[in-house]
Amino acid sequence: MYAVIKTGGKQYKVSEGDEIYVEKLDAKDGDKVEFEVVMAGNDGQIFLGSDAAKVTGEVVKTGKQKKITVFKFKAKKNYRRHQGHRQPYTKVAIKTIKM
Repeated sequence: MYAVIKTGGKQYKVSEGDEIYVEKLDAKDGDKVEFEVVMAGNDGQIFLGSDAAKVTGEVVKTGKQKKITVFKFKAKKNYRRHQGHRQPYTKVAIKTIKM
């Protein structure tokens, strides 16, 4: 059984037992979270809409990704900008998918 969930402006295909990295959620470690279901399916059957299934997960941890470097420059104009960024994330373990 699988489901397609929507969170943080992105969609993820998940099954029970999966661990996924999503945009940072307002939840603490160990909290239960529910996701908006776009589609669910099993054994050739597909169910559309949020009434199709209920997906619950547990927050494993929150943190920041590795740093990326953003470097901008314009040739021959002595223009250089150096900036770093670390994107916050939440790691979620999918516990149940109920149809």
